[in-house]
Amino acid sequence: MPKFSERLKALRKERGLKQREMAEICGLKMRGYQQYEYDETYPTVPGLVFLADYFDVSTDYLLGRTDCREVKRTNP
Repeated sequence: MPKFSERLKALRKERGLKQREMAEICGLKMRGYQQYEYDETYPTVPGLVFLADYFDVSTDYLLGRTDCREVKRTNP
């Protein structure tokens, strides 16, 4: 299965965004964001949730634990 870094890069490219733009969206410096895509570090849990919400995918998909992009939503 693809790694987090590969999934993140693919999702960013699907949206036609540059790394600099993603860094701004995430509230990071460019190098901080690049470390995600270069498989040097991972985001915090809130950062992971932000990315999953932004790309409308599950955290398991982002982490490479499943190939299913769908987010299972529950009604309260």
